[in-house]
Amino acid sequence: MVVAPSGAGKSSLVNALLARDPTLCLSVSCTTRPARSGETEGKDYRFVTKEQFDAMRHQNQLLEWAEVHGNFYGTPRDKIDQATAFGQDILLEIDWQGARQVKQLFPQAIGVFILPPAISTLRERLTQRGQDAEAVIQRRIEAASEEISHAPECEYVIINQDFSIALTQLSQIIETAKLRYPRQLARHPELFRSFDLLP
Repeated sequence: MVVAPSGAGKSSLVNALLARDPTLCLSVSCTTRPARSGETEGKDYRFVTKEQFDAMRHQNQLLEWAEVHGNFYGTPRDKIDQATAFGQDILLEIDWQGARQVKQLFPQAIGVFILPPAISTLRERLTQRGQDAEAVIQRRIEAASEEISHAPECEYVIINQDFSIALTQLSQIIETAKLRYPRQLARHPELFRSFDLLP
């Protein structure tokens, strides 16, 4: 799970990581907020109405969900269930509330919190993005301190000051996670069975 306040560079890092490692699968979240300029349905988000979101929630189709900045976000279960059934690594790009819910269901999930080098950098990035009104940017800045206070709930923290360094660090965490015993067991059951490590 990759967690960060808005503007910390989470999406940019995740997209660059996916381009670098095609074996990773990204879970595309659904949201009730309107699409921003340049965002693509099914790639950046699944854009749904509030009514559709409520229906998914009530039918237990969401792994986790949260209200963030007045909009609802959630992780559809379908791709997660499909990926885990085949032992595939899946990346979740979510907020701290969602990460907490996922940890309750999957304690083995690894959380990586992306921090900006300073709050002033956060404001600068949100402004340069040119996608939100000043009032929205101010609301995101005010919420950032609360969001950042949840960084200790993650196993790793990356300070995104230099993008290439942050990307390398994120890639190293993912590669290390792939070597954990449960992941290797899921990928190579016959090998472990040959060593009498499986019943």
